[in-house]
Amino acid sequence: MATFSLARIGFTVALLGGATAQAAAGQPDEQLAAAPLEVPAQRPLPRLGLMVGGGVPDGATGSAVFRPFSWLRTEAGLSYNLISRGVRAGVSVLPFGAGPSATFEAGHYFSGNANGIARSIAGAGFHDSAILQKVGYDYANAHLGLDFGTRRVVFFLHGGMSYIRADVHNVNAQIASAMSGSSSTTVTFSQDPQVRVLTPSAKLGLIFYIW
Repeated sequence: MATFSLARIGFTVALLGGATAQAAAGQPDEQLAAAPLEVPAQRPLPRLGLMVGGGVPDGATGSAVFRPFSWLRTEAGLSYNLISRGVRAGVSVLPFGAGPSATFEAGHYFSGNANGIARSIAGAGFHDSAILQKVGYDYANAHLGLDFGTRRVVFFLHGGMSYIRADVHNVNAQIASAMSGSSSTTVTFSQDPQVRVLTPSAKLGLIFYIW
């Protein structure tokens, strides 16, 4: 009888030991199943880049770009309009990081001789104009548009309105040349007249983010 009781006790202990081992073996799987999945860290967007573009009245442009936030982009650089060189700067707001955008830009073109470009358009019979000897202007753009891409390459198409302000130089010399020998009446300006224009404008370009 005592032998049978000991055998029962041993069998019970063996069963309990097996159940405990099974529970211990299954516990890590349950812990792994209950553990939250790790979300991979998202790489930050590159902030510095180069932009090339073209439009009216901007001309051909090349700028350095800085993007402090996904929704904000700033730029500053140089431009060329076949007459002279210029400087420019701007800021763009992109509420969703890409897609719809609002851009505000301002630039200045230094005075240059536009007779060459006028002759290439009008032909060899064109005679140099005193007014075109010094052509430069200031401009400001207010554009809405679309920007495609977010990380390394961005293509954009912007359009809106531009304000242009220019001083017209050598007006008196041009009038004197035009009226030479044809009239005794003379017209003179005490200072260079200024032209101001509000006109539709557009621009497209590419941005390459490098760092």
